[in-house]
Amino acid sequence: MGFLDGLLGNASTISKDEAKKELEQLLINGEEVDVAFKLVRDLIVFTDKRLILVDKQGITGKKIEYHSIPFKSISHFSVETAGHFDLDAELKIWISGAQAPAISKQFKKDNNIYDVQKVLAAVCM
Repeated sequence: MGFLDGLLGNASTISKDEAKKELEQLLINGEEVDVAFKLVRDLIVFTDKRLILVDKQGITGKKIEYHSIPFKSISHFSVETAGHFDLDAELKIWISGAQAPAISKQFKKDNNIYDVQKVLAAVCM
């Protein structure tokens, strides 16, 4: 996956170093990035301690929302695959005690949603 996939809304893997640079102000001492995915401008980052979702907003992307979720707080998650008429796949994450999903991310029709799901399954077990 590369630059074109990112522009098309497909998730692409980015290097740990690139993710660390993007999150240098958020990571605590000793926290390490395990794997990171880029979804257009947004990031989904798995560290050894938590899940960090980066939502770049506005035209310039200067306004950024960082959503930090400790793995122990994730109660469950779901993956909805793309169909013939619905071209988007969707990842939903529920936080302990919540009725509705706290996080919902859209993926274009690609297989990287399965890669994200595998990492989630590994850290939530």
